[in-house]
Amino acid sequence: MDIINIRRSVRKYQDKAIEKEKIELILRAAMQAPSARNQQAWRFLVCTQKNKNFELSEATPNMKFLKNAPLVIVFLTSLCDLTVPNMYCQDLSASVENAMLEAASLKIGSCWCGTYPNKERMENVRNIFSLDDNLEPFAVVGFGYPLEDDTFKFIDRYDENKIINVGEE
Repeated sequence: MDIINIRRSVRKYQDKAIEKEKIELILRAAMQAPSARNQQAWRFLVCTQKNKNFELSEATPNMKFLKNAPLVIVFLTSLCDLTVPNMYCQDLSASVENAMLEAASLKIGSCWCGTYPNKERMENVRNIFSLDDNLEPFAVVGFGYPLEDDTFKFIDRYDENKIINVGEE
């Protein structure tokens, strides 16, 4: 549970590449996520090209910080592989969270950029990476070693007022 408690959205990165072995660990974690009926309709576009990450940052307002991200992973849905179409959002969300938790365990920062269901953002991603119609952009996540040293610290967000208890009478 410790890793869940210290994961934060990180938007400022060192100018340092992420090692291939660590990228693979992040992708392995993403693929370990649960999916409805084990459909695993996810695909992962891995981009370490600074010019593409810069282009992405310029195309969409909520992605400005990606211009300095040494790694961007675009989480995609393979539409032809959907066996339970109405559940893929949950599948991809679990995959994104797994990837971000693994990154935090490696002391790599990350930030999830909402993409789906915003048609304009999805189209921007599709065009920048020349995606075929079968691949639908779901989320864009920037990864990098944090610029600030105190990134991974515990902040208690527990709020008892947000709990609706229907247990014992």
